[in-house]
Amino acid sequence: MPESLSAVVPHLVRVFGEHGFTESGIADHLGPAALSALYRGETAAVQRASECAGDPGRSELIRFFLLRSPTGLRELSALLGTRVVGLLDAAGVLESDSDSETVRIAVDVRPRFIGAEDQWVFSDLDPSLSAGTPKPNHVPGLGAASLSLLQATPTTPVRSVLDLGTGCGVQILGQLRCADHVMGTDINDRALDFAEATLAGTGVPVTREGRRASRVESRTGDGVAEVELRRGSWYEPVEGQRFDRIIANPPFVISPSSSHVYRDSGLDLDSASELVVSHAVEHLNLGGTAHVLASWIHTTDTDWRHRVAGWIPDTGVSAWILQRDIADPELYVGTWLRDGSVDPGGTEGGHRTVEWLDHFAENDVTGIGFGFIALQHIGDDCPSEVAAEDFGAYETTGLGEEVMEYFSRTAWLRGKSSDDVADTQFLIRTGVAVEDVRVADEDSGQGFAPAILRISRTDGPRFSHEIDRPLYAILAGLHPQGLTLRETVELYCAAHGLESGEVLREATRAVVDLIRHGIVLPADITITTGTRSS
Repeated sequence: MPESLSAVVPHLVRVFGEHGFTESGIADHLGPAALSALYRGETAAVQRASECAGDPGRSELIRFFLLRSPTGLRELSALLGTRVVGLLDAAGVLESDSDSETVRIAVDVRPRFIGAEDQWVFSDLDPSLSAGTPKPNHVPGLGAASLSLLQATPTTPVRSVLDLGTGCGVQILGQLRCADHVMGTDINDRALDFAEATLAGTGVPVTREGRRASRVESRTGDGVAEVELRRGSWYEPVEGQRFDRIIANPPFVISPSSSHVYRDSGLDLDSASELVVSHAVEHLNLGGTAHVLASWIHTTDTDWRHRVAGWIPDTGVSAWILQRDIADPELYVGTWLRDGSVDPGGTEGGHRTVEWLDHFAENDVTGIGFGFIALQHIGDDCPSEVAAEDFGAYETTGLGEEVMEYFSRTAWLRGKSSDDVADTQFLIRTGVAVEDVRVADEDSGQGFAPAILRISRTDGPRFSHEIDRPLYAILAGLHPQGLTLRETVELYCAAHGLESGEVLREATRAVVDLIRHGIVLPADITITTGTRSS
């Protein structure tokens, strides 16, 4: 794909805006049922709904750009303008049918609301929508992984951001309003072409390999980032540089192949994830954070938490490792073969399945985990802190803000003794709920008996902890202007005729865990959340 696609994007964006070809506009046009059909690839249902909805311009844009229906050149020129169609043709993104009078779009154009703005993301077509297998330099667009990373990345104001392995540039879109300068790197020239095209629709100035792209009128207003795109492998393009925030969606698929640069790193097992995570702190300013999608193997003799914790340097890092999913080897291999348009039940798929599973068996792989790794540079003299936990049951919406609050909570705990915690005033987070679960009383055969007492958040990740009734009573007595934890425990013990020493030790340990998950908060904590004002 020639770089000239970026030249036509500003003109396309103008047309898209005029016709409401945006994420919300498409949703309103199609309605919820047809919109779901669009995501399932049921083109006939979408086309029917679009034709019945009126607004012929928006209908035609949906047919051409989302359904890839062939359209006559005359009709397309009437909708987009003759000059725009000419630029599309020059960029090599129009495919002509045999009669040369009808064309279809050969790239993916996806409207999305990102960073408080309507955006349009340009990439290669999903392999399921095009014939054959994806090319080695295939550039994926908006998938579940990239969208989940958008949710998991903070948008607090920073000076500099590195998007490592930028692909089509979607992660950069999420940072335009909160950074002064964004660096996007990729080893794939085609990816940088698409990233430049995606960014061309924003009006943000882009520099690529020393060449300044032409500036168009910004749609995002003042205070948005300048973007630089560089080609290179891993951290090589930014050697010696440090950033306030690093975002990475690396080629984390664990396979014996290196055929697709966007997913297969060529490194063995989970070495690609290890490389990105273990070297991130070298490129972070003090207090800076990294946000990485990663995968890791489960083996018969090593807990996954210990394996991933081993990637973290001994000093300088606070790490929060969240396992979102785990797949058995058979499911994993079948999923990624289909991603490459290979039928696991066919001859080629069968050979590759055996090769892949043999490789897992030789390395005692029993499962493959996938999730988020958030890192903060806390100072080279500080021992690293690592927390790893299963996160599959929790909500990821707003995870980026939660990550920053997590680092604020762990910073408050850092260096504090048990006595320091005990002598602090606390509050229960707004929205926390207590669930008292009771079950049929088998002993008496009548009524209900207490089973579980659970304290949970109702905002952000719905973290939940089982507690006992003494701890419940102690937590209920906490107030930001009231007694300290120690005083609250002593008051409880005096009322129940208990020695306070062991109760205080257990309550302090429990409160520390509740602080980590934001259920209990110190009265004097400063939380780092929010976004840069527009």
